[in-house]
Amino acid sequence: MAEVGNGHYSSGTGHQYDRDKEVKAFDESKRGVKGLVDAGVTKIPLFFVEPPEVAAGGWSSTDDETGARLNIPIIDLGGAGKAGQRREEVARMIGRACETWGFFQVVNHGIEQKVLDGMIEGGRRFHELPGEEKMRFYSRDSKRKVRFYSNYGLYEARCANWRDTLLLEVAPEPLDPHEIPLTCREEAIECWKNMSALGNTLLELFSEALGLQSSYLQNIGCSEGQVLLAHYYPACPEPDLTLGVSKHSDPDFFTILLQDHIGGLQVLHQGQWVNVTPVNGALVINIGDLLQLVSNGRFKSVEHRVTASAVGQRISIPCFFLNNRFPFRVYGPIKELLTEDNPPIYKDILLHEFLSHSRAKGLDKALDKFKLCQ
Repeated sequence: MAEVGNGHYSSGTGHQYDRDKEVKAFDESKRGVKGLVDAGVTKIPLFFVEPPEVAAGGWSSTDDETGARLNIPIIDLGGAGKAGQRREEVARMIGRACETWGFFQVVNHGIEQKVLDGMIEGGRRFHELPGEEKMRFYSRDSKRKVRFYSNYGLYEARCANWRDTLLLEVAPEPLDPHEIPLTCREEAIECWKNMSALGNTLLELFSEALGLQSSYLQNIGCSEGQVLLAHYYPACPEPDLTLGVSKHSDPDFFTILLQDHIGGLQVLHQGQWVNVTPVNGALVINIGDLLQLVSNGRFKSVEHRVTASAVGQRISIPCFFLNNRFPFRVYGPIKELLTEDNPPIYKDILLHEFLSHSRAKGLDKALDKFKLCQ
């Protein structure tokens, strides 16, 4: 299939494919990818098809140079809640993981399994509602604190992803619980409260790993805003042609992710895609672009993606930690981290400037624009 310009493609038979029309019809159906599956599609729409070199690869079985299987670090947070040798040890492990992988999993994090299981099931219940019941939540209006949609940047993206999303903007302004769909209301509130508390603990450990006072990152607003999402990845009839999420990095400070047992999350490490194997009860933590910025590149915001699958319906629950209360706050490399041998890599920038550029870039990494010439 050859591109013939302006989003139109030729099937090889002289027929032209109007991408813009197809995308608009999909969006206006307000049923998302799940609606396509419910309609019984056996071929995915062309605007979901990735170039072969992008979609290829699927599940990785990546080994390092010794032949050992590569896995992101798993860190036990047990005993790290109070000052002492154990907390220092955990902070060091987190620091190493942030510097080398940008991703790690945590166990013994203090969130009960019933809370995690409840949120997975709550998210599933919402996404598996009849299309007519979900439609009233469907919106692309970023001012709405609760909205259901399919594909962030749908109209701007090169290819759509095989994923639907329920978004809850839970902080800084309190969210009226009655705005949350009843199918997952209690579960979402309980999950967010627990993830928020864990997020503050992680910020302290990030600060200490950087050699700063434990409250430093909290004091500069790294968790002022929080967004909780429930992503739904339906089984795909042609998983080798598309992705659940294209390669991207997160435009926040950091993310806490709860994933179910299906798997599909992959991290780009040393030029290779590495599977983030689901661990029962564990949460995945990843560094965002803004924490890479303020740490002057010491902590890595690593690109990642989600593969599509022909079996199962994957659910993932990320909580993004950012600062949407003070859009005109200036962020740049933390001065206490800079030395003659470690000069600033990035400019000081307005948060609003970064977020605007990030939205314009879609899923493409936005941080590179703000590098200083070296």
